[in-house]
Amino acid sequence: MKIRVGSRESRLAVIQSELVMEAIAGAHPEIELELVTMKTTGDKILDRTLDKIGGKGLFVRELDAALLEGRVDLTVHSCKDLPMEIPDGLPLAAFTRREDPRDVLVLPRGAAEPDMRLPIGSSSARRRIQLRGLFPGAAVQPVRGNVLTRLEKLDRGEFGALVLAAAGLKRLGLEERIHRYFEPEELLPAAGQGVLAVQCRSGLDTAFLDCLRSRTAALCVLAERAFVRALDGGCSSPVAAHAVLSGDTITITGLYVDGEERPLQGTVSGLADQGEELARGLAHTLKEDAACQEK
Repeated sequence: MKIRVGSRESRLAVIQSELVMEAIAGAHPEIELELVTMKTTGDKILDRTLDKIGGKGLFVRELDAALLEGRVDLTVHSCKDLPMEIPDGLPLAAFTRREDPRDVLVLPRGAAEPDMRLPIGSSSARRRIQLRGLFPGAAVQPVRGNVLTRLEKLDRGEFGALVLAAAGLKRLGLEERIHRYFEPEELLPAAGQGVLAVQCRSGLDTAFLDCLRSRTAALCVLAERAFVRALDGGCSSPVAAHAVLSGDTITITGLYVDGEERPLQGTVSGLADQGEELARGLAHTLKEDAACQEK
């Protein structure tokens, strides 16, 4: 049996795909694995923010096409970068154990504190709005490119600091670049942050992916994505969600931002297998609260 694993060309994407392949190889030495890398449209267009060029789907379009055309059998994604709507025939087959879900502050090499005369680099509307409360008066400007490209821009003096996902830096072996962690109570992460998602074609026997599957991650990610989907959230929407599982209880915290860019946050808990329903209810509650404030 041979499995071809599709990945973006970036160093982080390749490392993430290799982590998946190592887990499969360890559990199923009889499977031959091949890594197939490709550059996506989102990787090629770096002079505009995602909301101006079509959203997160631009990072998966070529990978989806490769799956549908049979050129690869699996694709590996940072779950937070997946569009909320998944194409028919390309199910998400596995969610891996969650790495650190937090966002972090990264400084230029040698700096002890962020230089607030320079902007903080982040292309995420979710981060931008939450950073207002953490760094009043600070400018937040978009920064495109993969993690290594963003760090190069930071070290060249284009930014006073960057806000990045802890998981990506840790997987790249760059944990020493982290200046401080933002707890979810300070800066709510993106839905799915820290989790890898494995996607396949319908009809593929995915029993061999049991070595990767995390029930905890799946329950939390599906609830987080249900919250964002209920609010029609996408890459340009400042929506965030983070779920935590404790025994059979799931606790979901969600962030909704109204048309005046006023953030509203709420939390709900209940039975883990009802996480998606709970998340949708929380989303509707926050949207109703926002409408009441506008009146």
